Amino acid sequence: MEFQHIPVLFHETIKSLAVKPDGRYIDGTAGGGGHSQAILDQLTGTGRLLSIDQDPDAVAVCEKRFAGNPHSLVRRGNFSEMLALAQKEDMLPVDGVLLDIGVSSHQLDDAERGFSYHHDAPLDMRMSQEGASAKDLVNTLTWQELAEILSKYGEERFAARIAQGIVRAREEAPIETTCQLAEIVKANVPAAVRRKPGHPARQTFQALRIAVNGELDALQAGLAAAFEALAIGGRLCVITFHSLEDRIVKHQMAEWCQGCTCPPDFPVCVCGKKPRAELLYRKGLSPSEEELEKNPRSRSARLRVCTKL
Repeated sequence: MEFQHIPVLFHETIKSLAVKPDGRYIDGTAGGGGHSQAILDQLTGTGRLLSIDQDPDAVAVCEKRFAGNPHSLVRRGNFSEMLALAQKEDMLPVDGVLLDIGVSSHQLDDAERGFSYHHDAPLDMRMSQEGASAKDLVNTLTWQELAEILSKYGEERFAARIAQGIVRAREEAPIETTCQLAEIVKANVPAAVRRKPGHPARQTFQALRIAVNGELDALQAGLAAAFEALAIGGRLCVITFHSLEDRIVKHQMAEWCQGCTCPPDFPVCVCGKKPRAELLYRKGLSPSEEELEKNPRSRSARLRVCTKL
């Protein structure tokens, strides 16, 4: 089985993690194992890495790739479950956690997974390959529920028009494929939008994928779990790919880094609050021009890193 994934901000992330040879680490989104391999290459002695992914294809690839490596543990699960998984393996606390959020190159490029509007395939989008699919959502939700998903998770300006178009279309026949949905979206946005570069269904597909996989809720829970799992001095590295994810990570790290909240005119601190973390990069890191040329999909990526105090 092939699981090709091009890690974004790869060198910057591994450097930021500051891997110690005898340290303990969690790769919460293992994918094809690119980041995991780079961490394992630096581990010796008692060093251990727990690689987690909810996609059974990714787990199978990592198990095969790291078979026989004494420093590697591979487990299936959502990264929001990392505390329970790490505790079961006696891995807590850890010296670093890495999260590469969002859909992988493999999932996008494998037409049968139904993530992309570039290929005609069953409308699926389930990272775990379990539970309700995108097909279930577009064929059962009311137009109001669909519009809320498109607006909230896709920041789609024409959410209501698209949602109403979806409901009208499914009255004629069930919506079963990615190209069916993409054409419905295209037919229900203004002509000016259709003339713009890029496919008008991009935000709709993003929104449905996030809803199907509960991505933003998992991210909130995963950040909390990761921070709890860290030892003092441990680092959390998070790569995001769109503004909704990045906003959550940015605000959460800012909250951990906030100290005294007393009014500035107080002569002494009475709240007693102290920062729980500090940022490694004040504004995060974006891909270099060289990386953008090699991998255009990395354009929206952002790496944020904090150290637990």
